[in-house]
Amino acid sequence: MSNDTGPIKMESVKRRTLASQVIEQIIGLLMNGQLKAGDKLPSEMELMDMMYVSRPVLREALSSLETLGVIHRKTKEGTFFSNKVGSEPYRIMLALSVGDIDTIIETRLSQELGLVSLAAEKMSELELKRLEETIEIMEAADGDYSETDREFHRIIAHSASNSITEGIIDPLLNMYDKTLENIALVDRNKSKTLQQHKDIYQALRNRDPIEAHASMYRHLDHARNRLIRPITKKENTEREDE
Repeated sequence: MSNDTGPIKMESVKRRTLASQVIEQIIGLLMNGQLKAGDKLPSEMELMDMMYVSRPVLREALSSLETLGVIHRKTKEGTFFSNKVGSEPYRIMLALSVGDIDTIIETRLSQELGLVSLAAEKMSELELKRLEETIEIMEAADGDYSETDREFHRIIAHSASNSITEGIIDPLLNMYDKTLENIALVDRNKSKTLQQHKDIYQALRNRDPIEAHASMYRHLDHARNRLIRPITKKENTEREDE
């Protein structure tokens, strides 16, 4: 495949983190000017041949880029860079961090602590009601409650957001969810998670930004320890076995 400036050039991908490197290569087409926002990408077969990767690896990378809004796929037409991607570098930075759970959790921590503090000042009564309803649904859940958990955080984030932070929090939460799909989760302590949500809600109901910040930190730090420590332990064990 070629464009107005000549054939597209990409490097083959040979190292372990294949999907991450495919993402880096595809974003590189934007960064080095070979393609621009709105342009059509080479076909899946062409991309596989260019980078010497399998279809599952390529599709994992494309799925992550689509989740972030960097690309969009049209049935029977192909895959295109989003028209606005050039003005949204935050999405590109997130795409380059796909699979790096430490970085994504730290970024989420830094963003949500600020947003929950603002939410204590800005959250409407309707949004507080919706937040309370997510807690009730979670409490009554007899199985997986991940979607309700995500909705709790999205309500808070969007109640505090403005035109700038809206472009940050959605792709961040989407990438967090996408990353969790690819790791083995440790069993969750529902009662603890539920109480932490109630603490956050009460701080927001009381319009107390300091307590909202503290409650959200305790909650996200608990999630960070639950997710990262088992992974680190597993990696250390694998290194000892080598």
